[in-house]
Formats: sequence, structure tokens, C-alpha cells
Amino acid sequence: MKKNINKDIFKASWTYDEAPESTDHIQVKKQYELYIDGKFTKPVKGKYFDTINPSDNKKIASIAEATTEDIDKAVKAARKAFKSWSTLTGKERGKYIFRIARLIQERAREFAVIESLDGGKPIRESRDIDIPLAANHFFYYAGWADKLTYAFPNRNPKPLGVVGQIIPWNFPLLMAAWKLAPALATGNTVVLKPAETTSLTALKLAEIIHESGIPKGVINIVTGAGKTGAEIVNHPDVNKIAFTGSTGVGKYIQKVTAGTNKKLTLELGGKGANIIFEDAAIDQAVEGIIDAIFFNQGHVCCAGSRLFVQESVADTVIQKLKSRMETLMIGDPLDKNTDIGAINSKKQLQIIENYIKIGLNEGGEIYQPECILPKKGNWCAPTLFLNVSQSHRIVQEEIFGPVLAVQTFRTIDEVIEKANNTPYGLSAGVWTEKGSKMFYLTQKLNAGVIWGNTFNKFDATSPFGGYKESGFGREGGLHGLKPYVKFE
Repeated sequence: MKKNINKDIFKASWTYDEAPESTDHIQVKKQYELYIDGKFTKPVKGKYFDTINPSDNKKIASIAEATTEDIDKAVKAARKAFKSWSTLTGKERGKYIFRIARLIQERAREFAVIESLDGGKPIRESRDIDIPLAANHFFYYAGWADKLTYAFPNRNPKPLGVVGQIIPWNFPLLMAAWKLAPALATGNTVVLKPAETTSLTALKLAEIIHESGIPKGVINIVTGAGKTGAEIVNHPDVNKIAFTGSTGVGKYIQKVTAGTNKKLTLELGGKGANIIFEDAAIDQAVEGIIDAIFFNQGHVCCAGSRLFVQESVADTVIQKLKSRMETLMIGDPLDKNTDIGAINSKKQLQIIENYIKIGLNEGGEIYQPECILPKKGNWCAPTLFLNVSQSHRIVQEEIFGPVLAVQTFRTIDEVIEKANNTPYGLSAGVWTEKGSKMFYLTQKLNAGVIWGNTFNKFDATSPFGGYKESGFGREGGLHGLKPYVKFE
């Protein structure tokens, strides 16, 4: 018997039901103190600032603001702890680092939710990328702690001393792991400052560090804005500075540390080139373009924010890219369906909106998908700019948002020249079925990290860093140990 089919069902618009992640399991205090010398300590001057949920601009908690006196206490605690921590066997140091990694895994769900609440990134990214990678970095470097003589054979590596580490707001917990794990494995002690807009997961990490039983003073976590970071940089008893952030601040740090004998590593801005050849798997490449620029709302220093498409397939790629952008879901970061979350702060949103205006004023052709942005919070629709040239500011300057500038090319030499025509040199992506072509470009592109037929893939065993105004030094892999040792 023939069944009746409800034809109206095919006329209806298909949408996803809301799938919010629960917040019942997380614990967020109303107020957070500094973590100095193995205990949570009130700031000397008793000042606090608010950390805000960027998806609704509501206050989450109050965060202590460290001053000169607080930084001095933290550095003194680290210096005192260095005497015993540096003489501890690598095997014993590794035990503490392993313990931190396991505790992160045990509380992974809580960390993921807090990361999305505080930073605005989709819960899928926090849950599947940030938190697992953070734990992996601690696991990886815990394994190196008793093998430093194998990492640097016949060179007798020794720790530097007290390390000042300043991390950005786009990957708060992951960047803390990138910095802390190799420093601890090599026998150094640390004063770490997270970004003022995303301090929560670093302070939750302090709770785990405390629970791990690591000797007091080995890790100190102080919070505040740029002035607090400057106090760490300028402190005379800090042996090394590790900074991830903007190129402008990186230049300042390089200037003030010159002649001080402080070791320095800088991981700064980027304007990554994503290159699509006519022989690429186009559908796969389009997914790679989406991931390269819209991952974490474009708040990625190595984002593929410049797209170069070979002229013969440009129309096809752009049409498919526009169609794919129409399917992106923008909204509540805690919703498991969300592809693009909230912009981290009002200040960053203003910067992005200003660059979009600049792109329009310079004659660029804009495309944004039809989407309804939430009324509360900081939101920006994914944006595409066509008909731009090398001289456009949106092509040359880092925007740090979901804005992609598209250009075409005909030959390999042309795209190499265009891709390298930028002050930055952090990342690039190459999409082609020809292995020889890919390897040729890796030799010619001025970028610290070059992905082949993929983008934004990270691993604790693989080094990361840039050239030119994207900084110097490497983090991750065996290379990430070297900035934290000296050779005798």
C-alpha cells in the first residue's frame, strides 16, 4: 500500500535545536587572588578588575590586579624556589608535570566551559582542541624532564633561573601550557601573567598546580593588564622573558631587554597566506579556508587571513566558499552547534569593525552571509573581501578577526612573491595534489609553519614560531626546550 507523504515537510526550513553545554559542574568564584609562593594572596594595593563574558557582556568574576610590590614578591618566591627545584632530579620534576597533565584531563569539561565563558570561543573548540592540547603539552614535556642530556647531547644543559612569561587572550590555557611545561621540565621557576580579559583558566590552573603538590614558589601566577606585564619584563631578577602577543608590544619588550642579558623569545602577529592551486581538492580546500580564518573567530596569530586562489579555479572556489559561509552558525559559545562565537572584547570588536570600514573605503568588495547576530555581546559576521590588492591595508595588516582578503594568481613565482610581501612570517598553507610543488613552496615561503593540504593543526611534538615581525624562537617539540636552557 502506498504511504501518504507530507509534502510540507520539504518546504520547511531545517534548523538545529539548541544544544547548550551545562554549566552546573563548574565552580567560578566571585573573586580571584594572585597565586604567589604556593598560596592565593590578596594584591598589596587591594585593586581588582572585572572579567567579562563577551557573549553577553556580563561580569563573571573579579580578578586581582598585581602591582610592582606583588611582582617583586612573586619573583623573590620563584628565585628562592629555584635553588631546590633546579637541583631536583629530572625524574622527580617530571612526576609533578605529569600530575598537572592528569589533573587537567580530570577537569577537562570544567576547563572547556570556563574557557568558552571567559573567551567567547565555541565550546567544541575549547573541548576538542584547547584543553586536550594543553594536557598534551604537559605530558610531552614531563617525558623530556629526565632526558635533557639526550635532547642536547654533549652540551650539559642547565636551567636559566626565573622566567617571566606573558600570554595572550586567544588561547589562554593552551598558551599557559606552551610556556609552563618546557620551563618546568628544564628546571626553571616561573612568574606567569595571563591576559587581563581571559585570566580565569590560568587561575583555575593555579588551583590544579596547588593540588599537584609542586613545591611552593615554582609557579607563580599574577594577573593584571599591560602595566603588570611591564613590571615582569623590567624586573632585574628575571632571567628570561617569553612573550606571545602583538608585534607592537614585542618590539617594546625587545627594546627594553636589550643589553640586560635576559634571554628572550617572541611569538608575535601574523598574516598567513593560504594558497589554493588549480589541482587542489577544491571541496577539501574550501573547508581548509573556513578553518584557517574562522577558527576561534579569527583570533589566531597564524590564521590564514590572506587567500590566494589560482585564477583558473577562482570563480569556483569563491562560489563554494560563499555557500559554505552561509551554513556557519554564529551565536552562543556554549551551544555545541556554534561555529563562530563572540569576539573577545569590545575593544577588539571595534578594531575589527574599523578594518572592515577601511576595506570598504579602499574599494574592496565585501561579502557577508545572511545571519542574525545576537543583540547582546560582541559579534562580527564572517567577512570576505574580494577585489583587493597587495597595497590594501586589510591585506598587509593583522586584523585578528573573522575577515578574509582574497586575491588571485597565475603562476607559482607570482604567488610566492605576493605571499612573502608582508612584514610577517608566521604561517602559510599550500593546497595541491603535487608533492613536488608543495615541497618547492616550503623552501620559498617565508613562514615558520607551513601546512600542506590542511591548516591550523598543532601538536605538542611539533615546533611553532615565526620570522621577521612574527618573532623569533620556537615553542613546542624538542625545539621548545632550547630557549629555557644554557650550556656549560
